[in-house]
Amino acid sequence: MIKVATCKLESVSAYSQSRYHDTPRKEQESHEQYRDRTWKEHSHFDERGQIYIPPMALKNALSLAAKRLGMKVPGRGAKTYSTFFTSGILCMDPIPLGIKKDDVEGEKLFLPADGKAGSGSRVVKIYPLIKQWAGTAIVHILDGTITEKVFEKHLDETGKYIGLGRFRPERNGYYGRFKVVSVTYEETE
Repeated sequence: MIKVATCKLESVSAYSQSRYHDTPRKEQESHEQYRDRTWKEHSHFDERGQIYIPPMALKNALSLAAKRLGMKVPGRGAKTYSTFFTSGILCMDPIPLGIKKDDVEGEKLFLPADGKAGSGSRVVKIYPLIKQWAGTAIVHILDGTITEKVFEKHLDETGKYIGLGRFRPERNGYYGRFKVVSVTYEETE
């Protein structure tokens, strides 16, 4: 039996995205003009321009939370839930935020040109910044070893200490933290 968890999440801190894009540069367009014209393309968005959190962002964050927590599985000796979260949950649906790409504000930063801290060369970059957000995530719990209580503990840990998006706690930042508003379950085959 598979459990489908419907998780209502709400921001505790801002959320920012840094999706790679390869929008073509216009003829005679400077680096700064290109950056100013295309920075919203760093958002994850659907065909209607609605921003979403990619499903794998939450899946990977839950797996990292399981490693961080190191909770032992009862009756399995030293075995932790880490491998069960890695292979026993599935996130397939984007988490829509109800915000249009064109309505998001940008955050202008002076960052390393190559993305590596301490590399020396720095440039101005602009990334989308969503100061408040909320969304509903759908998580398929395939492995019955992950109980509702265990899942909720890991989801809570994910929101507090792992986060989502660019500059999240897991990457030494503070964006992308969230609280769990509610979780409801449905069993399916």
